[in-house]
Parts: sequence; structure tokens; C-alpha cells
Amino acid sequence: MQNAKLLREKLKGDKLCLGTHIGKTEPALTEMLARSNILDFVWVEMEHASISIETVDHHIMATRNSSLPTIVRVPWNDHVLIKPVLDSGADGIITPLIRSAEEARMAVSACLYPPEGIRGYGPNRAALYAQSTGPDYIKEANESVVIVVQIEHIDAVNDLEAILDVPGITTIVIGPNDLSASLGYPAQPRHPEVLKTIDRIFEAANKVDMPVGVSIPYDLEIARDWAARGCRWISTGAVVSFFLNGLKQMTDDVRK
Repeated sequence: MQNAKLLREKLKGDKLCLGTHIGKTEPALTEMLARSNILDFVWVEMEHASISIETVDHHIMATRNSSLPTIVRVPWNDHVLIKPVLDSGADGIITPLIRSAEEARMAVSACLYPPEGIRGYGPNRAALYAQSTGPDYIKEANESVVIVVQIEHIDAVNDLEAILDVPGITTIVIGPNDLSASLGYPAQPRHPEVLKTIDRIFEAANKVDMPVGVSIPYDLEIARDWAARGCRWISTGAVVSFFLNGLKQMTDDVRK
């Protein structure tokens, strides 16, 4: 839980937090990131990747004994999907396609033990295999878990003030591509109407000091634009894409 607390503290600070996406089965990639001390977090992807809970478990193990927080985007807003990820020791949960305050409350509830939520009690790695149990563990787990709701539909934007008022949300993250589709501009996340809607999100979040993040493919100028708009954290690119881009750069340089 120390890494979850570390990420929470970073999100409160002025320094931009940076991470990348992991959507492949090889946990050695995550281990390399954990040992590099380059990133502020790693985003393990379940929604758009063919990885199982067993693979997620291995990625989380790869970050143990490091200071790299692991946040996992689950496939859907379902406590049955969220519970085993948290029991495996994830530092945070990203719940996709939140469209209302009620759905946000469901996501928060799934991440918290009673009485604040409905998370079932099954100590696993998260509780150091039952070495950390009882009321103190419950309290610390509820206070430290990073709960992220994803704002990627115009319905969520229209209900954003109510969503931001839901107790327990640590931060929100914008999904620009799905947001653009819900606005009628699919695959056009830089469309002026989409950017106007994104500015609405920042305006509402800033009023209540809610940290805003974004998930984007890597593009330096676009990443800088998101930072200038007020993002506190950015998850960008993927380990595989960075590897392939680096490989292409190397071959281009050598063959010149």
C-alpha cells in the first residue's frame, strides 16, 4: 500500500506524473520499468488487451519491492472484476466509461471495504498473504487505494459536477478517443468541439481541486498540450511502441 500512498502524494504535487501502458503478457517489461526509476506509475491494461487476471497478477508481482505504483484498468465497472485485481495487490483501479454519478459511486464502492463499500474480504498479496489483517488493514486499504474514474462520454461531462461530488474518487482520467466518438467526431480527439468539451472537464475539476489525467498515444507536442491544459498525470505510449520506435530510429541512424 506504500506505493498507492506515494502516487496519491504525487498527484497532490506540482510535478507532472508520467507513466506508460502495459498490455502484453511479459512481466519482465514491467520489472524493467520498476527497476529503472524513470516513471511515476505503470498502467496495466485489461480493457483493450487480451490479458487475464493471472497476467495482471504477474505484472503486479514484477513491481514488488520497488517504488513503482501499479494501476489497472479493468474491462468494465463490475465489482466481480475489480475485487481480484485489488486482492492481487494493485495500487489503484481505473474504471472505464463512467457515464453518471451513480456509476461513479458503484466504481468507488467496489474498491472499498465495508462500511464505505462492498469489496469482499479475501486477504491475498494485498494483505501480505494474511500477515496484515484486521481493522487496521481495512482502514489503511480504504485510505490508500487509488480510485480512478474515466471520463470518456458526453453523458459523463454533462453529469460531471455530480460525479466529482462522489466521495472516494482520487482522480479522473480523460479518454479522448471515446469522448470524441460520443460527440459525433470518431477518431478525432483534436477536433475543436472535442477540445472545447475537454476544457469543460478541466474547468469543473479545477473548481474542486480534482486531479485530471489522460491516456494518449505518445506524441511530444500533444503531451505538452495536455500538460499545459492542466493535466496532473499522463499515461502515454506503450512499452512495445517505444521499443519499436527506438528500433526504427536505430536502423535509420545506422543506415544513413
